[in-house]
Amino acid sequence: MPSLFEPLTLGAVRADNRVLMAPLTRMRATVPGDVPNDLMREYYVQRAGAGLLISEGTQVSPEGKGYMDTPGIHSDEQVAGWRRITDAVHAAGGRIAAQLWHVGRVSHESLHDGALPVSASAEPFRNRTTVRGEDGRPTRVACPTPRALGLDEVPRLLEDFRRATVNAREAGFDLVEIHGAHGYLLHQFLAADSNQRTDEYGGPLENRARLMLEVTDAVVGAWSADRVAVRISPVGSFNGTTDPEGPEAGLYVARELGARGLAFLHLSEPDWAGGPVLDEDYRRALREAHAGPIVGAGNYDRDKAERLLRAGLIDAAAFGRSFIANPDLPRRLAEDLPLNVPQPETFYGGSETGYTDYPAYGAA
Repeated sequence: MPSLFEPLTLGAVRADNRVLMAPLTRMRATVPGDVPNDLMREYYVQRAGAGLLISEGTQVSPEGKGYMDTPGIHSDEQVAGWRRITDAVHAAGGRIAAQLWHVGRVSHESLHDGALPVSASAEPFRNRTTVRGEDGRPTRVACPTPRALGLDEVPRLLEDFRRATVNAREAGFDLVEIHGAHGYLLHQFLAADSNQRTDEYGGPLENRARLMLEVTDAVVGAWSADRVAVRISPVGSFNGTTDPEGPEAGLYVARELGARGLAFLHLSEPDWAGGPVLDEDYRRALREAHAGPIVGAGNYDRDKAERLLRAGLIDAAAFGRSFIANPDLPRRLAEDLPLNVPQPETFYGGSETGYTDYPAYGAA
């Protein structure tokens, strides 16, 4: 039976183990410019023992930004900053993917010079995002009602993702992962509750999934299918999006993405955000629908990961909060060593505290 500590082929990349680092928003990019920096380089290098590092959400354009101090991959300075990080990760023996991110309506006008965020539809919703407060610290604010993305804007959006992929290649990433989960833009188009459009991007499921698949095809065209993954979260409530047709939508896009021969499908499960544990009948249906590797993420520990691996329901597990607190997590899991405890108050924004100062096992 497969083990967490065996190698795995993910498209064009060979992962040395199946303990992946999930994408984790940490809000420590340099401003102005949302540029990746030396502190971020240290953070990723510390965790290069993961089979694959998946970067924090990285905005494909200024419009795609939804949180303070998150990095982008649309300017020359950002590409150069990421290049310093990927070079260092590779020197440490690691592999790293860039998560391509457009938050859609999960944003605030103060991040866009007063302009409203875009979404599938101009529907009010309840959610908050994080901006810089008057004291310079992260503060939570309500998201406004967005404007609907115009049909004439779709080609520009596809170009943003295509260009971000070209930039990720130039920046030295091994893969890109499209963020189609957690109530962000592509999920807003896919979900029946947030998409009220009546054009070719709304209505039936096939139309609502169109933008996600067109983005995927644009990204594949800019690189190759074996260098592209997609993250989905078909079950659960995320950022004000609760799709009543989510399970069906997840199986539909899983089939469509599997037919494209992507590196992997990344399944974000609802229990990490306080939702229910994903039903194993649904896991089996997803496995049957998707032809390629499946990476599971969501409140994983070693026992959960190994059980699902043995059952053939996932091929690798992505760990989030435990990787924040344990830069040497694969070793700790392999040797059954105790884990550091995460400090949630330092997850978002700040300095090296709660970011690069978690010790490896046995270090002072």
